Amino acid sequence: MLSALLVVLAAQAVPAALDRAVERGIADGVFPGAVVVIGTGDQILVAKGYGHLTWDLRSAQPDPGQTLWDLASLTKVMATMPSALILAARGALDLDAPVARYLPEFAGEQRDAVRVRHLLTHQSGLRAFLPLDTETATAAAARARVLAEPPRSRPGARVEYSDLNAMLLGWVVEAVAGVPLDTFAMREVFTPLAMRDTQFRPARALRRRMAPVGNWRGTPIVGEIHDQNAMRLGGVAGHAGLYGTGLDVARYAQFWLRGGAVLPDSLRRQAMRRGPGNRGLGWEMRDTTTTDNSGRRFSPATFGHTGYTGTSVWIDPERDLFVVLLTNRVYAPRTNRSITLLKEVRGAVADAAASFALVCLAGGPAGRAEAGC
Repeated sequence: MLSALLVVLAAQAVPAALDRAVERGIADGVFPGAVVVIGTGDQILVAKGYGHLTWDLRSAQPDPGQTLWDLASLTKVMATMPSALILAARGALDLDAPVARYLPEFAGEQRDAVRVRHLLTHQSGLRAFLPLDTETATAAAARARVLAEPPRSRPGARVEYSDLNAMLLGWVVEAVAGVPLDTFAMREVFTPLAMRDTQFRPARALRRRMAPVGNWRGTPIVGEIHDQNAMRLGGVAGHAGLYGTGLDVARYAQFWLRGGAVLPDSLRRQAMRRGPGNRGLGWEMRDTTTTDNSGRRFSPATFGHTGYTGTSVWIDPERDLFVVLLTNRVYAPRTNRSITLLKEVRGAVADAAASFALVCLAGGPAGRAEAGC
């Protein structure tokens, strides 16, 4: 468990390139605060907070082990995907079965051709998004709206990233497990991996630790999920709604690097394998043609995911390295280019992490001493 692992770097040893990358994001108005965690399968190399939780310099400073962030689409790969794979490993869920086997309402108009695996690889043919918060008034109506949505292209023919895939997968998990998604994920994923702060619908008492996700007439919005579709679905959804800390996301990344009892290694490796359209089973594989999000210095085997609120995790199994960047980009950004600039920050953070780890892990005693490792 991460709590038993060695934290080898103090804040003063953090590489200057990393500091510059994150501080540039703050200076450019992309986000008011962030945490970065860099590590290997059995070590944390860097764990540092930057800026403040709001643009008010009197607000709290982010803490890698304490601040709770709206993880947005990291929910897909930290809760929904592992829950489905756990059920598949136990023989309770067939990834190649039609979704309709588990959700009988999802039938007709090519829906019968959508396999569970298509939900993981985003090959269902479903559209990327539905405005459930404006089209429906209740969680039940929102669910019915998604189940009634037909594919717009032949299932399996192409990749289109879609929130609907993760919503459906979450309901498949619930149908097979017989318990809500948040209950299953807590019991089978978060607790075994000692992710003690990762949860859906955090209690009101935890709001003092949460990064705001918006601003209403000068008042920070804390404790509300930024994703309005997840809110319409009651706060627990397959595509969004999860909260967690930087160190908890690090614990999860370490599981994917070193393995563990949560999943058989064969299935864990299958999920990490590049498939159509740079997708694994839930994971996004690094696009080596661009610096967006994952930079240029992580290996082509790198996989990860990003979240709309400003979150990301990248994991490089070849170099035994990961980098976590959590921000609240959605809190009153001071630029109209916050997504574009955030991608640049993510890439610069990843490159700084890769360069620093290369020196610290393979540079020899003299190189490590010079770098402050």
